[in-house]
Amino acid sequence: MLTPKIKELPSIRILGTRVHIVENPGVVQIMDRWVRTEPDECHYVVNTGMHGIITAHRDPSFKTVLNSADLFAPDGILVSLIVRLKGFSINRARTGPALMWDFGKIAHQSGYKYFIYGDTDDTLQALAVKLHEDFPGIRLVGQYSPPFRDLTQQEDDDTVRMINEAQPDVLWVGLGAPKQERWMYEHRERLKVPVVVGVGAAFKYHSENVSRAPRWVRNLTLEWLWRLVQEPRPVWRRVLLDAPQFLFLAVLELLGIRKYD
Repeated sequence: MLTPKIKELPSIRILGTRVHIVENPGVVQIMDRWVRTEPDECHYVVNTGMHGIITAHRDPSFKTVLNSADLFAPDGILVSLIVRLKGFSINRARTGPALMWDFGKIAHQSGYKYFIYGDTDDTLQALAVKLHEDFPGIRLVGQYSPPFRDLTQQEDDDTVRMINEAQPDVLWVGLGAPKQERWMYEHRERLKVPVVVGVGAAFKYHSENVSRAPRWVRNLTLEWLWRLVQEPRPVWRRVLLDAPQFLFLAVLELLGIRKYD
């Protein structure tokens, strides 16, 4: 199977944000090619959905962050719905948090090195254990949970130096949106890492610190409800306020009533 190239991937605009029409298997192939053939360039991957797009709609500076990404991998039922309504086929079950584990199969076979950055020490420790259980011998060359505050310039420089000295092939960033996307955008010129991926809540899912919805719930496209029950404080605004606004604006765009830059 030929690895898709970014310039060959179809993309659409949703509220002014460019979204590539790609599922996790395609993302994995592209990441693998970057590691193998462009190791001296830093490519960053956005893996987000409705929340990222509506945030970008409200904040032009964040829209620049998303549109500057080398790859926008769509996630979530609402973005998948808009993609389909625009005439493209995409399987929501082949998008989202599973990307980290999907790539792990190639990383394990090829000896690629991982660095995990973000979240809490407890989550990273549990995630490291899970990675080694599922991919024995995987090369996890570093992990770091930064303070839950803005870093000083010295701390930031030390963090970049620590990551670069570990020489990972893939840096997984779990700072939560929109912080992780801004961090990747702001550090892309200083990081000597072929691929940097923002993963949102994937660290918590894979470490099993937060349980993901059962497959039957996901098949019914009700994972948003599961998350609302599991984590009401960080999720309620997205479900009750952001999602309806996103759908309303996206429908206006689909009908040609509104256009967004």
